Amino acid sequence: METIKESQNVEFKSNWRNDYLKTICAFANTEGGELIIGVDDNGTILGVTDLDDLLVEIPNRIKNRLGIVPDVRSAIQKGKEIIIVSVLPSYAPISYDGKYYIRSGSNTFELKGEELTRFLIKKTGKSWDEYIEEKATLADIDFQSVERFKVLAAERVPSINQETEPIKILEKLNLIEDGKLKKAAILLFGKEPRKFYLQAFIKVGRFKTETDVLGSDDIEGNLFQQVEGAMEVLRKKYLMSEYKFEGLYRKEILEYPADALREAIINAVIHRDYIGSAHTQMKINNDHLWIWNEGTLPAGMTLNDLKKSHGSKPRNKLLADVFFKASLIEAWGRGTIKMVKDCIEAGLPEPEYREEQGGFAVYFYKDIFYEGNLRRMGLNDRQIMAIKYVKEKGTISNSDYRNLTSVSKPMASIELKILMEKNLLERSGKTGKGTEYTLKKTLKG
Repeated sequence: METIKESQNVEFKSNWRNDYLKTICAFANTEGGELIIGVDDNGTILGVTDLDDLLVEIPNRIKNRLGIVPDVRSAIQKGKEIIIVSVLPSYAPISYDGKYYIRSGSNTFELKGEELTRFLIKKTGKSWDEYIEEKATLADIDFQSVERFKVLAAERVPSINQETEPIKILEKLNLIEDGKLKKAAILLFGKEPRKFYLQAFIKVGRFKTETDVLGSDDIEGNLFQQVEGAMEVLRKKYLMSEYKFEGLYRKEILEYPADALREAIINAVIHRDYIGSAHTQMKINNDHLWIWNEGTLPAGMTLNDLKKSHGSKPRNKLLADVFFKASLIEAWGRGTIKMVKDCIEAGLPEPEYREEQGGFAVYFYKDIFYEGNLRRMGLNDRQIMAIKYVKEKGTISNSDYRNLTSVSKPMASIELKILMEKNLLERSGKTGKGTEYTLKKTLKG
């Protein structure tokens, strides 16, 4: 006992009080734990005087007030009798006097607001979008959007394309339960989703600096409309385009790959944490584009997993399922890998994935020579200085490199060679004084 300290899973109490049911409730709602009675906060063993009565009273009170049956037993430490209440984690949410508690460190906290909602949803095993929207009726559904979905789903779900009654389509998509619409139905096919969920929109803005906004738009409607609306406003208002001919057809090329942008926007709206109060945000800066939505990665998944083969763990199961049936996403978590591939094929840096500000962000970079990208490629400060020099002057020589970085001639040669091996620079001229290095021609754009 001398080596045990209070922690997330252990708490000491000098004697029993009914108020300690909160701690037992918190153990059950978190990872389980032990409430040890007869020991003070410092770990000093005091013992209990009414052992037999407590061994009867404590289990009964826990069962009657919390609905669980923990292991309650006595033990002898340093010649004194103590009581150990061992609590297993509960698969169902446990409340005490109508309130829910969890453990964090060695403290017990009551859950309220958004955190309570997340906790209850997690314990049920259902996702937020699977719950009934009590205020909604079929009058809130945009049936034209349902008809457009039929066309999108024709390949993956041919039977839906043959259905003539929109309500039957909603039923087949598991968006109706006992005649009531689920939250996913409003987000996917609602006329005005923001009437129910104020945060259900995308804000797009063009920024001159981090604080100087040049213009912004709010993209509303259901999720299908938000995706298309965001892509349209990017094309028409915020991003530069060039056109190339493939045979007889003219193809529009955005400054960021359109397919990667669409994938990022879709991921944002279907994986958004709708329990939170924040909307999806998109900022266009001079050298990068940022897309952010509330909600971090699923437990057990890391940022590195997103750039390799990984399983699909959708936050909102129905939203993801319907977008999959519409052929707008893949079911196997390959979207983030495809975004990387699209950017590399366009001669741009890989997109960067971050967890920040309580949410998930994707950064698209316009310039492969952007400093942040160069650092991710493993370049040192001298090499980054050299790249900036070439961008400004057009070329750099071994002598220029030495004057710029104060390194020896052999070191300058080594570091310039690395820049060529990383396909950032290319060499022109004969070996010796006439040798110059320029930006890789295929990357200058």
